[in-house]
Amino acid sequence: MTSTAGATTAAETPIADPAAEVELLIGGMTCASCAARVEKKLNRMEGVTATVNYATEKARVSYPAGVEVADLIATVVKTGYTAEEPAPEPTPADTGTDSGVEAPRDPELAALRHRLLISALLAVPVVLLAMVPSLQFDNWQWLSLTLAAPVVVWGGAPLHRAAWTNLRHGAATMDTLVSVGTLAALGWSLWALFFGDAGMPGMRHPFELTVSRTDGSSAIYLEVAAGVTVFILLGRYLEARSKRRAGAALRALMEMGAKDVAVLRDGRETRIPVDRLAVGDRFVVRPGEKVATDGTVVEGVSAVDASMLTGESVPVDVGPGDTVTGATVNAGGRLVVEATRIGADTRLARMARLVEDAQNGKAQVQRLADRISGIFVPVVLLIATATFGGWLGATGDTAAAFTAAVAVLIIACPCALGLATPTALMVGTGRGAQLGILIKGPEVLESTRRVDTVVLDKTGTVTTGRMTLQTVYAAEGTDERELLRLAGALEHASEHPVAQAVAAAAVENGPLPAAEHFENVPGRGVRGRVEGHEVAVGRLFDSLPAELARARDEAERDGRTAVVVGWDGEARGVLAVADAVKETSPEAVRALRALGLTPVLLTGDNRAVAESVARAVGIDEVIAEVLPEDKVAEVRRLQGEGRVVAMVGDGVNDAAALAAADLGLAMGTGTDAAIEASDLTLVRGDLRVAADAIRLSRRTLATIKGNLVWAFGYNVAALPLAAAGLLNPMIAGATMAFSSVFVVTNSLRLRSFR
Repeated sequence: MTSTAGATTAAETPIADPAAEVELLIGGMTCASCAARVEKKLNRMEGVTATVNYATEKARVSYPAGVEVADLIATVVKTGYTAEEPAPEPTPADTGTDSGVEAPRDPELAALRHRLLISALLAVPVVLLAMVPSLQFDNWQWLSLTLAAPVVVWGGAPLHRAAWTNLRHGAATMDTLVSVGTLAALGWSLWALFFGDAGMPGMRHPFELTVSRTDGSSAIYLEVAAGVTVFILLGRYLEARSKRRAGAALRALMEMGAKDVAVLRDGRETRIPVDRLAVGDRFVVRPGEKVATDGTVVEGVSAVDASMLTGESVPVDVGPGDTVTGATVNAGGRLVVEATRIGADTRLARMARLVEDAQNGKAQVQRLADRISGIFVPVVLLIATATFGGWLGATGDTAAAFTAAVAVLIIACPCALGLATPTALMVGTGRGAQLGILIKGPEVLESTRRVDTVVLDKTGTVTTGRMTLQTVYAAEGTDERELLRLAGALEHASEHPVAQAVAAAAVENGPLPAAEHFENVPGRGVRGRVEGHEVAVGRLFDSLPAELARARDEAERDGRTAVVVGWDGEARGVLAVADAVKETSPEAVRALRALGLTPVLLTGDNRAVAESVARAVGIDEVIAEVLPEDKVAEVRRLQGEGRVVAMVGDGVNDAAALAAADLGLAMGTGTDAAIEASDLTLVRGDLRVAADAIRLSRRTLATIKGNLVWAFGYNVAALPLAAAGLLNPMIAGATMAFSSVFVVTNSLRLRSFR
């Protein structure tokens, strides 16, 4: 999209309401400083408050009456970037496939990949010809020019455009240095080829590791111009691929909801898209279906599985008068629900806004290279200018002055810097993938160094997230296997997760008999006939023998769900069911403590269950019975105490907290919303990998810093030689190649991470 197009779109936008808010899509930003520049310009407008997020390429702007959206877009365009209002969000009915959401952004990434691949294919022969004298044939330099020119001009076009935009607004970034350096190297080479001696047949580029004054007319730097362009394009591609995933957490949240709903109209069920539902409408939710929107049950009883939203491991029994939340799953009988909230007012939509607010509120960490280049780039340009003036004044030789000045730009051109972050990130993330760790980008690594507190979600993170039978207590004179066999036969006919846990445990001991006259007693349990016995399972006994009452109370104190089993009118035993702790969780907690982190258990489950799990894995601090909104508040409370917080979770209920934390780690076995809102993903769903992830991230960050120190250190050390006119072109080429090899080799050490 061009600036003109953006302005045209804006011109057609009507004046908004007073104190309105708009979200703009910002185009053309290449680094965090671009976002800061746009934000500063917008905030200078009277009454306007703006926040620009570089990762999502969006600006959220609040503006007063008298200001039009067109004015906001015009301000962005004047700053050198493009802006437009987002297209209307597709309805849930329109987003049946992911492709409908991702497709609009894919061509841009594909174009960058296309540019990178073609540039790399053209640049490799250029670098080989320059660095391997045995490959140099007569007139090889002209082949190098033919291959290198398209790389620098066409391949580097985005860099040159960004540099020109920044220059027009008085700013210098890495784009400026790369553009000036590569164009200067190409310009020097063209001058040497057409007006100097470099174009002569039989010209060779031998390696002469000596420092001496050189004649600029006999040296070409095409390999520098082409190589730097490709390395920088590689870094941009890796960054763009990571950025394309930003905002997917919001799409994952919204796509969780039901796509259509069976609404009751004139006593008949009519299937309509969920976005056409209105407050007050009554709709039907059958077993296994998602609740379409927030509402109140008016008919039927069932158990609703809200674990993906609330973290509650046990489905909640609901009946007439109880409230239900959109996107939760009906695990039992038929329900009729009256809609109380729709669209943006639902709990799911509010959670989506929480995730977006947390992402926008999290300070975007500027890349280390950009931060250093903020000082380095202007200094290099100043040194190059001073070198040209000094040589011209001292010798009066324009060619010698130009040669020395361009040598400064070339030696400062960040060849190794282009590799410093991408190679370490590629090797680190590749090794991480082998270990079940996905690192989303270099900007998340700095947080791992400072983290001192790790907040762990319970359900699906510390525990399995599945109900399992924990203990069987049989009354005196009752056989445990018989107790479990009869209970399992009856529970096998029920869809309730607690019943399924009992049935699954019973099946392990052998085949189950058939149940007859099965009856589900809403909110209390099930009963029926098994092998001639009238069997009852649940809370169907008015009184219990003392020993069974003690067993039930003990199970409930430990945070387990107690199920009483009996037949022929007599209670015979108690089954304790719970969300089991993962076998590896205690070891994982010890590993996190060994890294200097304080573990905290955070869950929407009840306190008894939470404290039982905490005791089992060795966690001292427990925060229980919190809603998704409260999870964000708890993370921010800990941050307010001066702690740097990492959050590990797996459910939709964790997505906002993962985004709000200084470092978010999602279990790969969890929901897309949690995974996309996180900074690190633990593919295997093993909590022990969380400790590995933090260690690997810290090691990768240290490697990136080491690479950057070398890359800039090499430049700084070589600059005085270049300014003095003592930089032999071959030494420059050799040291530049060595700096790149060093950076790659240093990054490859991450492959040995254990």
